[in-house]
Amino acid sequence: MADEIEHSKETPADPWSALRRHTAARIALGRSGDGLPTRHLLDFQLAHARARDAVHLAFDPQALAASLPPGLAAVTVRSRAPDRATYLQHPDLGRRLDPEDLPLLRRGDHDVAFVLADGLSARAVHDHAASLLLATLDLLPGWRIAPVVLARQARVALGDEIAAALGAASVVMLIGERPGLSAADSLGAYLTFGPRPGLQNADRNCISNIRPDGLAIPPAARKLAFLLAEARRLKLSGVGLKDDVPAELLSPPGL
Repeated sequence: MADEIEHSKETPADPWSALRRHTAARIALGRSGDGLPTRHLLDFQLAHARARDAVHLAFDPQALAASLPPGLAAVTVRSRAPDRATYLQHPDLGRRLDPEDLPLLRRGDHDVAFVLADGLSARAVHDHAASLLLATLDLLPGWRIAPVVLARQARVALGDEIAAALGAASVVMLIGERPGLSAADSLGAYLTFGPRPGLQNADRNCISNIRPDGLAIPPAARKLAFLLAEARRLKLSGVGLKDDVPAELLSPPGL
């Protein structure tokens, strides 16, 4: 009788289930008949809905600009994708600046330009981009910072064209990453030295999965500031710029 009761439980005992506390990935979920237990099936459907919402959430540059510190100028631009449907179906348009917005970008003598862009998760940008920007700026004393650019319907490569128009030596694109079923708010930071239109992904460095349950803001900022300094010193980025950040920078003493 005891055995019958045990087998009737929705989630049978599974020695692998102990591993679930170490990861947000969907492992050791168990079975209920031929399918998933109801609880895990509903969790999956909720995660899928959150991922879709993140992709389609409208970018709010005004709210984002309001979260920046006073005195830090911000400019809003658009890519050549006029709406979300076009952006998703034609990625190439998201990599080019709308020509009407080019006059908004005034050329100057800037060490670095920061671009905050919706990408595939405006939620990630709304939640984390301003905090990461502020934490990084604190680590860049004396750097000449270009006006912050807020970009709508943007892909990563759009940052290169924006920075070239601003005359910036480097660009950092903070952009919402493609949502997954365990993370709909993941922010990516892409660094390019000598930005100009036509560069490839191999010319950039990427810090990904920046979010509370991934790479936290403080270590992400320290890593980004380190790579920016190294890019300026070596005058390169991408595959030639190695991610050899000292461990003590990512985990300061006392943590």
